[in-house]
Formats: sequence, structure tokens, C-alpha cells
Amino acid sequence: MVSPSRKPFQGVINIILFNWPFYAAVLVLPVAVLCLRGIVTGNTATLMVLLTAATLLAAFVSLVVSCYVYDLSGLYRFRWMAGLPARAGDRIWNINAGFDETSVIIRHQFPGAELQVFDFYDPARHTEPSIRRARKKYPPYPGTIACNTTNLPEGNRPSLVFLIFAAHEIRDRDERIGFLRTLGRAIAPGGRIVLVEHQRDLPNFLAYTIGFFHFYSRAEWQRCFRAAGLRSGQVSHLNPFVTKFELYADGVTS
Repeated sequence: MVSPSRKPFQGVINIILFNWPFYAAVLVLPVAVLCLRGIVTGNTATLMVLLTAATLLAAFVSLVVSCYVYDLSGLYRFRWMAGLPARAGDRIWNINAGFDETSVIIRHQFPGAELQVFDFYDPARHTEPSIRRARKKYPPYPGTIACNTTNLPEGNRPSLVFLIFAAHEIRDRDERIGFLRTLGRAIAPGGRIVLVEHQRDLPNFLAYTIGFFHFYSRAEWQRCFRAAGLRSGQVSHLNPFVTKFELYADGVTS
């Protein structure tokens, strides 16, 4: 069953729309090689053909994997949320980096909870062009609160915080650690932070080649968690390319 807020193949279509200059360049590349066929010969021509073929193959593989991850794997059915504690009346935060396709689903999964949505996108610090394109296409969830990575509401403590494909957009390590530390101080006693991310690992390298450098390794995430004073609990793979970390704020102080 498709999630209540997602259309078939929405994930891979979004990737193409948000990164269209790259895919346009990939499509133009073979045309450019054909135009140069009569000018460039010998080993140089062979190398050009091989590089073009490798680029086309890498782009195709990345789209196939993305289709599996975001559209076919069941990730956005959110069955993996079933074991998370959220009673009627509990407060849940969902925090995004400027593109939110999960709040409607979380609302559906936890109808009795109080959902608050935060957007920490700062165009001066989070400079990915794909996010700017995504924000133009998709409006924010109703009632979304603009915030930054150092300033979240006080006295409004959630029992559950979701960071789904958002935290890696904080490219500065100190900012990332400070943000996680702020979340650790914000959550209610016994609450948890659920962070979902790709990792800089072999499966994501095979899927996205150099694009995997946009992600962080499991070791780097663990270093950030420790530096932020967070205790890492269950770590599980939602599919071969996506990992879920459950974090606790035992002993976090200001």
C-alpha cells in the first residue's frame, strides 16, 4: 500500500526534478561525443566513449537504486515506526532541512499525538541547489515553524524527535554536533531521537559513486553523537542503503 501522501514513483521523479541540470548534462554528453567523433580519434576517442558509457551507467544505476529505496522498498510506509513509543497526547517533533515529505505520514501514523514540524533550512549555510528547487515545488506542512540549528523552543519538550534525511544537510561538523546537543537538551526524560540517513559505505558507493560523499559514515555519526552527549541505542537498516539510529539524551547538560 502506498503512503497516504505519496504518489507512485514520487521518490525517483523528485530526484530527477530536483537534480535536473545533472541529468540534462548526462543526456547531452553522448550527443557531444557524437559531434566530436570526426574530430577526435584514436585513444582519446576511445577514452571519451568509455567515460560517457560509465557516466550513463552510473546515472542509470543511481536512479534504479533510488526508485527501490524511496518507492519500492516500503521505507515510506513507515512500518518501522510501529515499535516507537508515542501515546495519545505525547508531543512529536519532525525536523526537516527545507523539504518535508514525511510530516503528513507521521500525522497518519500517530493520530493521537501532538505533531510539531520545524524547518531549519538556512540558504546562507545549507547551499544545496536541489533543496531550493524542492522548496519551490512543495509547500511546507501547515504550521511549520522556521528555526535554526542553535535555536529550538524551550519548555515544549517532545518525547519523540524525527530527523529523516535532514541532518546530513548540516555540512559543518561543529554545527551538526551543536544541533544534536540542542536536541538532547530539548527532549523529555526518556524520549528519543530517531535519525534516518544514507551512509558513506560500500552499498551507497556502488549505488551513487562519488555522490556517496554527500553522506557521512557510521563512524562519523557515532563521533557526532558522542560529542553531543547522546547515547546511541538501536541501529538498524531499513533497507540496504538507509540506516536508522535511535538516540537518547541521558545525562545531556547545557
